[in-house]
Amino acid sequence: MAGRPVHTFEVVRTEQLSPHVVRVVLGGKGFDTFSPNDYTDAYVKLVFVDDEVDAEALEQPLTLDSFSALPPAQRPTVRTYTVRRADAEKREITIDFVVHGEHGVAGPWAAHAQPGQRLFVMGPSGAYAPDPAADWYLFAGDEAGLPAIAAALEALPDNAIGQAVIEVAGPEDMIELTAPESVDIRWVFRGGRADLVLEDQAGDHAPLITAVKEAPWLPGQVQVFIHGEAQAVMHNLRPYIRKERGIDAKWASSISGYWRRGRTEETFREWKRELAASEAG
Repeated sequence: MAGRPVHTFEVVRTEQLSPHVVRVVLGGKGFDTFSPNDYTDAYVKLVFVDDEVDAEALEQPLTLDSFSALPPAQRPTVRTYTVRRADAEKREITIDFVVHGEHGVAGPWAAHAQPGQRLFVMGPSGAYAPDPAADWYLFAGDEAGLPAIAAALEALPDNAIGQAVIEVAGPEDMIELTAPESVDIRWVFRGGRADLVLEDQAGDHAPLITAVKEAPWLPGQVQVFIHGEAQAVMHNLRPYIRKERGIDAKWASSISGYWRRGRTEETFREWKRELAASEAG
């Protein structure tokens, strides 16, 4: 990661999509070096740097290593976010942020972002796009997985068949989605912030789990995309899809946790490494 190019974007505009989601559109000279990919789960590493840091005075071309010369207090914080949309013609990328007050790094930044404010970006990466060979599609996730689900729904052919199950805090957090007529979209409400809701509505008890398991199972070959809180996804929905439904890895390769309750992104990455090691053993 350290040696990858860091692209310099600036905020073009922001939009409050729902009480807990802020959309930030980035533009500027970032597209001089940024090249979008074709994955609907395309993601970037956002590099949050103190506004007082003169990036042009750092080692060029700019990479994450360039910031290592800074005092520890000024070194960047890196967070991973899905690219909701990349428009090479307009030279803009759109990122939707889940905002829970002043909690975290990226959410508060997005809530207060102003046009002209800079943001450094690494990437993009990605691995998933709807396979036209599938007979139908199953999407599921929470607010963290919603941008990738929304992008995938827009990429489906008009005659696509499928289901999308999306868990959010409440009806006020529903946003408008564009999808083929034969793709059913179901919103599930947990009744509170994902990071604060009581245990009986989170983790192994997340409403998303029951909603997916109760969703009609359509005939033919399914392609599955499920991303959200790690306990709900990795310990509940992935076994359901892979073992109970017997879906081969080829058609269910994009099932993973985007975040985990009670963990920062740094400690979450360590948890994922431990999980992968235990499964490999």
